[in-house]
Amino acid sequence: MNDVREKKIFVGLSGGVDSAVSAALLQRAGAKVIGVFIKGWYPPGMPCTWASERRDAMRVAARLHIPFQTLDASAEYKKSVIDYLVSEYRAGRTPNPDVMCNREVKFGAFYRYAMEAGADAIATGHYRAGEKDQSYFLWAVPKAVLDATLFPVGEMDKSAVRALAKKFNLPVAEKRDSQGVCFLGSVSVREFLEQEFGSDNPAILYTIGQRVEGGYVVSKDVEQKTIAVAKTRPPGACEVMFTDSNWFSDASHTTEAQYRYRGPRVSGRVENSRFIADTALPEVPAPGQSIVFYDKEILIGGGIIAI
Repeated sequence: MNDVREKKIFVGLSGGVDSAVSAALLQRAGAKVIGVFIKGWYPPGMPCTWASERRDAMRVAARLHIPFQTLDASAEYKKSVIDYLVSEYRAGRTPNPDVMCNREVKFGAFYRYAMEAGADAIATGHYRAGEKDQSYFLWAVPKAVLDATLFPVGEMDKSAVRALAKKFNLPVAEKRDSQGVCFLGSVSVREFLEQEFGSDNPAILYTIGQRVEGGYVVSKDVEQKTIAVAKTRPPGACEVMFTDSNWFSDASHTTEAQYRYRGPRVSGRVENSRFIADTALPEVPAPGQSIVFYDKEILIGGGIIAI
């Protein structure tokens, strides 16, 4: 973490332990910290936890004696995340809403809000290394925004973060990690899709490569409401086409690609808008998901899988 003494830094306080410790570390490093809870859009008629999350974020700010603000980003959530998700599933693809949530909301609306208020930088509780590495979800964030973002716990282990939360006597030190998609909270994507589309179209509810009764999904037809299942998971090809790329550094040399969160990284090279693997991929990538590129452990860019 660079010298942040006397710097005005807006920290996205989610109500969880990671962002709470991030705020505490910045404060102890001499920064002028402002805590901001980002309120998103939530499916009507479904369980909603934003009020309790905001309360926890507020309690953290009170414990640290820092200003607390709420940013209503529901319009950005609805337009850039929800509407995007629905249109992609309707087209038979499997989108990654967390990627768009980061680009458009956590590092979009929040970044603009902070800069307009005179912030020197923003900070979040994302991890960028180790078992909890979340860099896979950051590939679409503009380089200029990432350059203006601090990740105080980015290189830490979760156990170390929790130990610091206890040391700092933060009110969320014992709080369990959130398991949901960023904008749905405790609601699963499947529950949301069933509310939006009904439960009679497996082509929308299932993903290419997903394990189902009888084997694995190998193809699907949204219009016919059908999926094809094979007993074994078919291997992927050696090439993956992608669109909407975003780069942080040169990708013309041999690199590694990850095409599923927590999935394997495969070596290969990037040529224009395709990744050419050194060997056949162990599984078929799902159209609509992200393919993310690394130079060793350094995130260098990514795109959306087209085939």
